[in-house]
Amino acid sequence: MYTVKLHRRAVARGVAAVAVVAGLLVPQAASGHAAPVPSGPAAGVPSNIRTLSSGWNFPWGLSWLPDGSALISERDSFEIFRLTPSGVRTKVGAVPHTVNTQPESGLRSIAVSPDWSQDHYVYVYHAAAEGNRIARMTYDGTTLGGYEVLVSGIRSHGRNGGRIKFGPDGYLYATAGDANAPDDAQDKDSLNGKILRMTPDGEPAPGNPFGTLVYSYGHRNPQGLTWDDQGRLWETEIGQDAYDEVNLVQPGKNYGWPVCEGACAVAGMTNPKHQWRPAEGVPSGLTYTDGALYVAALRGQRLWRIPVTGTTVGTPVAYYVNTYGRMRLAEKVPGRNKLWITTDKAGKNADRVLEVELG
Repeated sequence: MYTVKLHRRAVARGVAAVAVVAGLLVPQAASGHAAPVPSGPAAGVPSNIRTLSSGWNFPWGLSWLPDGSALISERDSFEIFRLTPSGVRTKVGAVPHTVNTQPESGLRSIAVSPDWSQDHYVYVYHAAAEGNRIARMTYDGTTLGGYEVLVSGIRSHGRNGGRIKFGPDGYLYATAGDANAPDDAQDKDSLNGKILRMTPDGEPAPGNPFGTLVYSYGHRNPQGLTWDDQGRLWETEIGQDAYDEVNLVQPGKNYGWPVCEGACAVAGMTNPKHQWRPAEGVPSGLTYTDGALYVAALRGQRLWRIPVTGTTVGTPVAYYVNTYGRMRLAEKVPGRNKLWITTDKAGKNADRVLEVELG
Protein backbone atom coordinates (compact mmCIF):
# COMPACT_ATOMS: atom_id res chain seq x y z
CA MET A 1 0.00 0.00 0.00
CA TYR A 2 1.31 3.41 -0.91
CA THR A 3 0.73 6.71 0.89
CA VAL A 4 -0.39 9.87 -0.88
CA LYS A 5 0.75 13.09 0.77
CA LEU A 6 -1.16 16.16 -0.29
CA HIS A 7 -1.69 19.77 0.60
CA ARG A 8 -5.43 19.21 0.77
CA ARG A 9 -6.23 22.45 2.58
CA ALA A 10 -4.99 24.59 -0.30
CA VAL A 11 -7.16 25.44 -3.22
CA ALA A 12 -5.68 25.01 -6.70
CA ARG A 13 -2.67 27.31 -6.83
CA GLY A 14 -2.78 30.46 -8.93
CA VAL A 15 -6.38 30.26 -10.16
CA ALA A 16 -7.97 33.67 -9.79
CA ALA A 17 -11.67 34.25 -9.33
CA VAL A 18 -13.34 34.89 -12.65
CA ALA A 19 -16.43 36.50 -14.09
CA VAL A 20 -18.24 35.91 -17.36
CA VAL A 21 -17.89 38.80 -19.80
CA ALA A 22 -19.04 38.53 -23.43
CA GLY A 23 -19.05 34.74 -23.26
CA LEU A 24 -15.49 34.53 -21.89
CA LEU A 25 -14.04 34.36 -18.41
CA VAL A 26 -11.93 37.28 -17.29
CA PRO A 27 -9.98 37.74 -14.05
CA GLN A 28 -11.83 39.19 -11.09
CA ALA A 29 -10.39 41.78 -8.78
CA ALA A 30 -10.24 41.13 -5.03
CA SER A 31 -13.38 43.25 -4.56
CA GLY A 32 -15.38 40.78 -6.66
CA HIS A 33 -15.84 43.21 -9.56
CA ALA A 34 -14.67 42.14 -12.99
CA ALA A 35 -11.33 43.56 -14.03
CA PRO A 36 -11.52 46.07 -16.90
CA VAL A 37 -11.93 44.44 -20.30
CA PRO A 38 -9.49 45.85 -22.89
CA SER A 39 -11.00 47.61 -25.89
CA GLY A 40 -9.25 45.21 -28.29
CA PRO A 41 -7.84 41.67 -27.92
CA ALA A 42 -4.39 41.50 -26.39
CA ALA A 43 -1.65 39.51 -28.06
CA GLY A 44 -2.30 35.80 -27.74
CA VAL A 45 -5.74 36.16 -26.16
CA PRO A 46 -8.54 34.11 -27.76
CA SER A 47 -10.81 36.51 -29.62
CA ASN A 48 -12.97 34.50 -32.05
CA ILE A 49 -13.89 30.84 -32.37
CA ARG A 50 -15.65 28.89 -35.12
CA THR A 51 -16.29 25.30 -36.17
CA LEU A 52 -13.77 24.37 -38.84
CA SER A 53 -14.93 20.76 -39.30
CA SER A 54 -17.68 18.58 -37.83
CA GLY A 55 -18.70 14.91 -37.92
CA TRP A 56 -15.72 13.55 -35.99
CA ASN A 57 -15.68 10.51 -33.72
CA PHE A 58 -13.32 11.05 -30.78
CA PRO A 59 -10.40 12.88 -32.48
CA TRP A 60 -7.42 12.24 -30.20
CA GLY A 61 -4.17 13.23 -31.94
CA LEU A 62 -3.10 15.95 -34.38
CA SER A 63 0.17 16.65 -36.16
CA TRP A 64 0.98 19.20 -38.84
CA LEU A 65 2.13 18.58 -42.39
CA PRO A 66 4.45 21.03 -44.17
CA ASP A 67 1.60 22.46 -46.29
CA GLY A 68 -0.34 23.64 -43.21
CA SER A 69 -2.86 20.80 -43.20
CA ALA A 70 -2.93 18.31 -40.34
CA LEU A 71 -3.23 14.58 -39.83
CA ILE A 72 -5.81 13.78 -37.14
CA SER A 73 -6.32 10.38 -35.50
CA GLU A 74 -9.64 9.03 -34.21
CA ARG A 75 -9.36 6.89 -31.11
CA ASP A 76 -12.18 4.40 -31.67
CA SER A 77 -12.23 4.07 -35.47
CA PHE A 78 -8.41 3.63 -35.61
CA GLU A 79 -8.49 5.89 -38.68
CA ILE A 80 -6.38 8.88 -39.68
CA PHE A 81 -7.65 11.84 -41.69
CA ARG A 82 -6.07 14.85 -43.36
CA LEU A 83 -7.76 18.17 -42.61
CA THR A 84 -6.93 21.29 -44.62
CA PRO A 85 -7.05 24.88 -43.32
CA SER A 86 -10.24 25.35 -45.34
CA GLY A 87 -11.91 22.42 -43.54
CA VAL A 88 -11.68 19.72 -46.23
CA ARG A 89 -11.41 16.32 -44.60
CA THR A 90 -10.00 13.21 -46.33
CA LYS A 91 -9.44 9.73 -44.91
CA VAL A 92 -5.86 8.56 -45.54
CA GLY A 93 -5.91 5.14 -43.84
CA ALA A 94 -6.14 3.15 -40.62
CA VAL A 95 -3.59 1.83 -38.14
CA PRO A 96 -3.39 -1.99 -38.12
CA HIS A 97 -3.12 -4.18 -35.01
CA THR A 98 -5.07 -1.63 -32.96
CA VAL A 99 -7.51 -2.80 -30.28
CA ASN A 100 -9.99 -1.00 -28.06
CA THR A 101 -10.67 -3.64 -25.43
CA GLN A 102 -9.69 -1.67 -22.32
CA PRO A 103 -10.38 1.84 -21.01
CA GLU A 104 -8.47 4.60 -22.81
CA SER A 105 -7.11 2.23 -25.45
CA GLY A 106 -7.54 2.36 -29.23
CA LEU A 107 -5.56 4.80 -31.40
CA ARG A 108 -4.21 7.81 -29.59
CA SER A 109 -1.59 10.20 -30.85
CA ILE A 110 0.15 10.81 -34.17
CA ALA A 111 3.40 12.63 -34.98
CA VAL A 112 4.60 13.64 -38.44
CA SER A 113 8.34 13.25 -38.93
CA PRO A 114 10.27 16.55 -38.96
CA ASP A 115 11.84 15.20 -42.17
CA TRP A 116 8.56 14.07 -43.68
CA SER A 117 9.29 15.67 -47.06
CA GLN A 118 12.22 13.24 -47.38
CA ASP A 119 11.23 10.13 -45.38
CA HIS A 120 7.37 10.32 -45.43
CA TYR A 121 7.25 8.82 -41.93
CA VAL A 122 4.41 9.28 -39.46
CA TYR A 123 4.45 7.85 -35.96
CA VAL A 124 1.48 6.50 -33.98
CA TYR A 125 0.80 5.52 -30.38
CA HIS A 126 -1.87 2.84 -30.06
CA ALA A 127 -3.07 -0.12 -28.03
CA ALA A 128 -2.36 -3.61 -29.38
CA ALA A 129 -3.23 -7.03 -28.01
CA GLU A 130 -0.21 -7.16 -25.69
CA GLY A 131 -0.14 -3.50 -24.64
CA ASN A 132 0.65 -0.05 -25.97
CA ARG A 133 2.95 0.41 -28.93
CA ILE A 134 4.74 3.22 -30.70
CA ALA A 135 4.91 2.39 -34.39
CA ARG A 136 6.05 4.01 -37.62
CA MET A 137 4.13 4.14 -40.88
CA THR A 138 4.50 5.98 -44.18
CA TYR A 139 2.25 8.62 -45.67
CA ASP A 140 3.01 9.56 -49.27
CA GLY A 141 0.64 12.52 -49.33
CA THR A 142 -2.33 10.37 -50.29
CA THR A 143 -2.30 7.01 -48.53
CA LEU A 144 -1.13 5.70 -45.18
CA GLY A 145 0.81 2.45 -45.46
CA GLY A 146 3.49 0.21 -44.02
CA TYR A 147 3.79 -0.58 -40.33
CA GLU A 148 6.84 -1.03 -38.11
CA VAL A 149 6.82 -1.47 -34.33
CA LEU A 150 9.44 0.74 -32.66
CA VAL A 151 8.52 0.42 -28.96
CA SER A 152 6.36 -2.19 -27.24
CA GLY A 153 5.98 -3.33 -23.67
CA ILE A 154 4.12 -0.24 -22.44
CA ARG A 155 1.37 -1.82 -20.37
CA SER A 156 -2.21 -0.87 -21.24
CA HIS A 157 -4.88 -0.90 -18.54
CA GLY A 158 -6.41 2.56 -18.42
CA ARG A 159 -4.54 5.74 -17.52
CA ASN A 160 -2.52 5.22 -20.68
CA GLY A 161 -1.16 8.66 -21.51
CA GLY A 162 -0.50 8.32 -25.22
CA ARG A 163 0.78 11.67 -26.54
CA ILE A 164 3.74 11.63 -28.93
CA LYS A 165 5.50 14.71 -30.31
CA PHE A 166 8.83 15.56 -31.85
CA GLY A 167 10.80 18.04 -29.79
CA PRO A 168 12.98 20.87 -31.07
CA ASP A 169 15.97 18.53 -30.61
CA GLY A 170 14.60 16.20 -33.31
CA TYR A 171 13.81 13.36 -30.89
CA LEU A 172 10.41 11.77 -30.31
CA TYR A 173 8.81 12.20 -26.88
CA ALA A 174 5.98 10.01 -25.58
CA THR A 175 3.77 10.05 -22.49
CA ALA A 176 3.04 6.71 -20.83
CA GLY A 177 0.53 6.46 -17.99
CA ASP A 178 0.86 4.16 -14.99
CA ALA A 179 -1.85 1.79 -16.38
CA ASN A 180 -3.44 1.50 -12.93
CA ALA A 181 -0.22 0.22 -11.34
CA PRO A 182 0.87 3.37 -9.43
CA ASP A 183 4.10 1.97 -8.03
CA ASP A 184 5.45 1.46 -11.56
CA ALA A 185 5.66 5.24 -11.91
CA GLN A 186 8.54 5.16 -9.39
CA ASP A 187 10.23 2.13 -11.01
CA LYS A 188 12.82 3.48 -13.45
CA ASP A 189 12.98 0.04 -15.13
CA SER A 190 9.32 0.29 -16.14
CA LEU A 191 8.12 2.27 -19.16
CA ASN A 192 4.85 3.13 -17.42
CA GLY A 193 4.28 6.35 -15.50
CA LYS A 194 6.99 8.04 -17.55
CA ILE A 195 7.84 10.52 -20.26
CA LEU A 196 9.95 8.70 -22.84
CA ARG A 197 12.47 10.19 -25.29
CA MET A 198 13.75 8.30 -28.31
CA THR A 199 15.44 8.53 -31.68
CA PRO A 200 13.27 8.33 -34.81
CA ASP A 201 14.11 4.60 -34.86
CA GLY A 202 12.80 4.03 -31.33
CA GLU A 203 16.16 3.79 -29.56
CA PRO A 204 17.03 5.69 -26.35
CA ALA A 205 17.97 9.23 -27.32
CA PRO A 206 21.50 10.44 -26.54
CA GLY A 207 21.67 12.20 -23.20
CA ASN A 208 18.74 10.36 -21.61
CA PRO A 209 19.41 10.36 -17.86
CA PHE A 210 19.32 6.59 -17.26
CA GLY A 211 20.59 5.31 -20.60
CA THR A 212 17.10 3.98 -21.39
CA LEU A 213 13.99 5.42 -23.02
CA VAL A 214 13.00 7.01 -19.68
CA TYR A 215 13.32 10.80 -19.60
CA SER A 216 11.33 11.61 -16.44
CA TYR A 217 9.29 9.53 -14.00
CA GLY A 218 6.69 9.72 -11.24
CA HIS A 219 3.83 10.53 -13.64
CA ARG A 220 0.28 9.23 -13.22
CA ASN A 221 -1.47 10.00 -16.51
CA PRO A 222 0.68 12.44 -18.52
CA GLN A 223 -1.21 13.91 -21.44
CA GLY A 224 -0.07 17.05 -23.26
CA LEU A 225 3.47 18.00 -24.33
CA THR A 226 4.79 21.29 -25.67
CA TRP A 227 7.98 23.37 -25.75
CA ASP A 228 8.32 27.07 -25.08
CA ASP A 229 10.44 29.45 -27.14
CA GLN A 230 13.52 28.56 -25.05
CA GLY A 231 13.10 24.84 -25.71
CA ARG A 232 11.79 24.00 -22.22
CA LEU A 233 9.41 21.03 -22.05
CA TRP A 234 5.99 21.47 -20.41
CA GLU A 235 3.47 18.72 -19.67
CA THR A 236 -0.13 18.37 -18.50
CA GLU A 237 -1.06 15.53 -16.16
CA ILE A 238 -4.32 14.09 -14.93
CA GLY A 239 -4.25 13.32 -11.22
CA GLN A 240 -6.43 10.96 -9.25
CA ASP A 241 -8.88 12.73 -6.92
CA ALA A 242 -7.21 15.88 -5.64
CA TYR A 243 -5.15 17.74 -8.25
CA ASP A 244 -4.31 17.87 -11.93
CA GLU A 245 -1.01 19.43 -12.94
CA VAL A 246 1.09 21.47 -15.33
CA ASN A 247 4.74 20.44 -15.01
CA LEU A 248 8.00 21.86 -16.29
CA VAL A 249 9.80 18.65 -17.21
CA GLN A 250 13.53 18.17 -16.80
CA PRO A 251 15.53 15.00 -17.51
CA GLY A 252 15.83 12.55 -14.65
CA LYS A 253 13.41 14.39 -12.37
CA ASN A 254 10.81 12.61 -10.22
CA TYR A 255 7.33 14.18 -10.49
CA GLY A 256 5.99 12.52 -7.40
CA TRP A 257 3.25 10.04 -8.20
CA PRO A 258 2.06 8.07 -6.25
CA VAL A 259 3.84 9.58 -3.23
CA CYS A 260 2.47 13.03 -4.09
CA GLU A 261 -0.58 14.21 -6.00
CA GLY A 262 -0.06 17.88 -6.61
CA ALA A 263 2.51 19.87 -4.64
CA CYS A 264 4.10 18.32 -1.57
CA ALA A 265 7.16 18.74 0.63
CA VAL A 266 8.69 15.28 0.12
CA ALA A 267 12.42 15.33 -0.60
CA GLY A 268 13.33 14.37 -4.15
CA MET A 269 9.95 15.21 -5.66
CA THR A 270 9.50 17.94 -8.26
CA ASN A 271 6.38 20.01 -7.68
CA PRO A 272 4.04 21.15 -10.46
CA LYS A 273 4.13 24.71 -11.71
CA HIS A 274 0.34 24.85 -11.48
CA GLN A 275 -2.44 22.58 -10.22
CA TRP A 276 -6.22 22.48 -10.49
CA ARG A 277 -9.07 20.68 -8.82
CA PRO A 278 -10.50 18.12 -11.27
CA ALA A 279 -13.81 19.98 -11.63
CA GLU A 280 -12.03 22.75 -13.54
CA GLY A 281 -9.20 20.71 -14.97
CA VAL A 282 -8.55 17.16 -16.18
CA PRO A 283 -6.14 18.70 -18.69
CA SER A 284 -5.31 17.03 -22.00
CA GLY A 285 -3.85 18.81 -25.04
CA LEU A 286 -1.18 21.47 -24.53
CA THR A 287 0.47 24.03 -26.79
CA TYR A 288 2.60 27.15 -26.41
CA THR A 289 2.67 30.43 -28.29
CA ASP A 290 3.17 34.14 -27.62
CA GLY A 291 4.39 33.68 -24.07
CA ALA A 292 1.54 31.46 -22.87
CA LEU A 293 0.49 27.85 -22.46
CA TYR A 294 -2.93 26.83 -23.80
CA VAL A 295 -4.52 23.83 -22.11
CA ALA A 296 -7.57 21.89 -23.33
CA ALA A 297 -9.61 20.67 -20.34
CA LEU A 298 -11.81 17.57 -20.42
CA ARG A 299 -13.93 17.56 -17.27
CA GLY A 300 -13.39 21.31 -16.91
CA GLN A 301 -14.80 21.87 -20.43
CA ARG A 302 -12.74 24.98 -21.10
CA LEU A 303 -9.58 26.34 -22.68
CA TRP A 304 -7.04 27.63 -20.18
CA ARG A 305 -4.49 30.31 -21.07
CA ILE A 306 -1.51 30.40 -18.68
CA PRO A 307 1.07 33.16 -19.15
CA VAL A 308 4.68 32.06 -18.78
CA THR A 309 7.71 34.15 -17.87
CA GLY A 310 10.83 32.04 -17.92
CA THR A 311 10.07 29.10 -15.65
CA THR A 312 7.30 30.93 -13.76
CA VAL A 313 3.61 30.73 -14.62
CA GLY A 314 1.12 33.53 -14.09
CA THR A 315 -2.59 33.52 -13.35
CA PRO A 316 -4.57 31.15 -15.61
CA VAL A 317 -7.67 32.49 -17.35
CA ALA A 318 -10.42 30.21 -18.70
CA TYR A 319 -12.30 30.63 -22.00
CA TYR A 320 -15.40 28.96 -23.50
CA VAL A 321 -16.40 27.40 -20.17
CA ASN A 322 -19.10 24.72 -20.66
CA THR A 323 -19.74 26.06 -24.17
CA TYR A 324 -18.22 23.39 -26.44
CA GLY A 325 -18.06 20.43 -24.06
CA ARG A 326 -14.93 18.46 -23.26
CA MET A 327 -11.81 19.69 -25.05
CA ARG A 328 -9.17 17.10 -25.99
CA LEU A 329 -6.59 18.95 -28.09
CA ALA A 330 -5.16 22.44 -28.40
CA GLU A 331 -2.50 22.99 -31.05
CA LYS A 332 -0.99 26.20 -32.43
CA VAL A 333 -1.41 26.49 -36.20
CA PRO A 334 2.09 26.89 -37.72
CA GLY A 335 2.68 30.34 -39.17
CA ARG A 336 -0.77 31.59 -38.20
CA ASN A 337 -2.09 33.32 -35.10
CA LYS A 338 -4.64 30.58 -34.48
CA LEU A 339 -5.27 27.40 -32.50
CA TRP A 340 -7.05 24.23 -33.52
CA ILE A 341 -9.03 22.60 -30.72
CA THR A 342 -10.90 19.29 -30.82
CA THR A 343 -13.91 18.31 -28.75
CA ASP A 344 -14.13 14.98 -26.96
CA LYS A 345 -16.93 12.43 -26.48
CA ALA A 346 -19.65 14.71 -27.80
CA GLY A 347 -21.39 11.66 -29.27
CA LYS A 348 -21.16 9.41 -32.33
CA ASN A 349 -19.81 11.56 -35.19
CA ALA A 350 -20.64 14.68 -33.14
CA ASP A 351 -17.15 15.92 -32.25
CA ARG A 352 -15.71 19.01 -33.91
CA VAL A 353 -12.47 20.72 -34.82
CA LEU A 354 -12.65 24.34 -33.69
CA GLU A 355 -10.48 27.18 -34.91
CA VAL A 356 -9.62 29.95 -32.44
CA GLU A 357 -8.15 33.29 -33.44
CA LEU A 358 -5.59 34.80 -31.09
CA GLY A 359 -5.44 38.55 -30.66
